[in-house]
Amino acid sequence: MIDYLIIGSGLAGISFAEIAQTNNKTILVIDDKSQQSSRIAGGLYNPVILKRFSEVWKAEEQLVLMEEFYHQVEGKLQTKFNFRLPILRKFFSIEEQNNWFAASDKPLLAPFLSTKLIHKKYSGIDSPHDYGEVLHTGYVDTALLLDKYQEYLEINKLLLRETFDYSKLIFHDEFVQYKDLEAKNIIFAEGFGLHANPFFNDLPLDGTKGELFIIKAPNLDLDVIVNTSVFILPLGDGLFKVGATYNWKDKTDLPTEEGKTELLDRIQEIISCDFEIVSHFGGVRPTVRDRRPMIGTHYEHKQLHLLNGLGTRGVMLGPAMAKDLFDYIENHKPLDPTIDIYRFYKKRK
Repeated sequence: MIDYLIIGSGLAGISFAEIAQTNNKTILVIDDKSQQSSRIAGGLYNPVILKRFSEVWKAEEQLVLMEEFYHQVEGKLQTKFNFRLPILRKFFSIEEQNNWFAASDKPLLAPFLSTKLIHKKYSGIDSPHDYGEVLHTGYVDTALLLDKYQEYLEINKLLLRETFDYSKLIFHDEFVQYKDLEAKNIIFAEGFGLHANPFFNDLPLDGTKGELFIIKAPNLDLDVIVNTSVFILPLGDGLFKVGATYNWKDKTDLPTEEGKTELLDRIQEIISCDFEIVSHFGGVRPTVRDRRPMIGTHYEHKQLHLLNGLGTRGVMLGPAMAKDLFDYIENHKPLDPTIDIYRFYKKRK
């Protein structure tokens, strides 16, 4: 009998798998590669919501956990995929500069917003009003992380490549049977695939489509991440990842002409050099209307648990939410009410 059967091997699934193994629990992961949002994600971690100049929920706590987690996994897989890199906000006016300095005076934002203007001129970007620097930022190469982690799982016979069949579950008092497997707990970490899950698909997971480019811009000289209406992330060899759009209606992974036009318009607001599109990706992020993850245990089947709703911040949220769920199951540590799926269940009573 295994301790945890984990459905999904995106950022949520591998975060829980790693935390469970660190605590000497046995695991098995099932994934059919149907969900790709973690793989094509920008991978940025940033403790500030720049659009509204507000702190990301529990940012400081998440950053500490995230650093420990990725350092541990990098050592385990002998691969580097966590890259510290400044995020610069390009200012388009003196008014934007003033808003930045006003935000940097707020106690929650002061640790994350530098009060020194960045005057450096980057080839390919006009910046007459300079930049502001967000501190404690960087990106995780999510595709590399997932490839290496799934490879580790396969080598150790801890990954089944198949579509999970919910109809094959048989519930017992102390465990759940799935085909010829017995597990004490099942963790559903399926991202937007939750909508096919009959045990949790009544929860309000909206899903927000995002589209990204890989562009080639040989004359863009950039060794930082620039973030305005889109982010521009240097990948080396004149290649840059650019994103992302937000579409609340389209729930497919297919790139669209609408998304392409939107990204092109926004890129041209920021850079002044020529570029070409190398790749165009789309994916549906697992988002929730109240902007909080959905973590917890099924109201009827106590062996079924959910780890979902990480939205646009899976790199930061994944390790922290996996740890919270593990501590809740194993140590009976209460979940924060704002992430507990009980917040939805209690409305039905």
